[in-house]
Amino acid sequence: MTEQNARDTDEPPLAFTDASYAFGDVTVLKEASVELQSGNFTALVGPNGSGKTTLLELFAGLRSLDTGTVTRPTASGRTVAYLPQTPGFRSGFTVRETLGFYTDLVEDSADPDSLLGEVGLNDAAARGVDELSGGMTRLLGIAQALIGDPPVVILDEPTSGLDPDVADHIFDVIESVASDGRLVVTASHDLAAIETRADRALFLSNGEFVLDDDPKRILEATDTETLREAFATVFRTETSGVTRPGANGGER
Repeated sequence: MTEQNARDTDEPPLAFTDASYAFGDVTVLKEASVELQSGNFTALVGPNGSGKTTLLELFAGLRSLDTGTVTRPTASGRTVAYLPQTPGFRSGFTVRETLGFYTDLVEDSADPDSLLGEVGLNDAAARGVDELSGGMTRLLGIAQALIGDPPVVILDEPTSGLDPDVADHIFDVIESVASDGRLVVTASHDLAAIETRADRALFLSNGEFVLDDDPKRILEATDTETLREAFATVFRTETSGVTRPGANGGER
């Protein structure tokens, strides 16, 4: 495995070339290549167990490819931020104190209140992190990810298990972060939101990107009306072993 740096604006900030990686019995990547662009909200889509979280960790540099080349941005300071599905913060501190601790670690970072404003947590600045709802905790995690103004922000299932209104707000924040010129990559099962909000969707299946396009063009390519239908069409063979309860309590 080799690593390269994206040294100018003509190069993608994040890319794999002939990348392969296996995790246990799961082939996450199999000689796959992809280039992701700045100012773009890219959503990673795939069935449970397909390796989406592992792929995000490969993008973020938390894991190393078995073979192939990865390209990441080069700059002084922080270049790639990663937020896991369930971020955790040390108890006993307020939201502002928590974010202030991390901003103090990064040179030339924005002040905590500015970052809290960017994700809509101004009114919760004095609240203890133990008192936050699941959505607020995710938003604090996104604020933390923005410290140092990294050109790439990677989010793993940032709206999983959240109420629709909270999930909508988080997607608003994600779109805003991407509109500032950053690349935002997120894994998500919220196909309705991806369909209307993402600039690009990557369908991961058996180690390959089987679909890679604007969601609207994916609907055209799969002759479907919704991304949920496209998902069912593409991954039907992978999920065909799942049994569902019938109306009479049996299986169908």
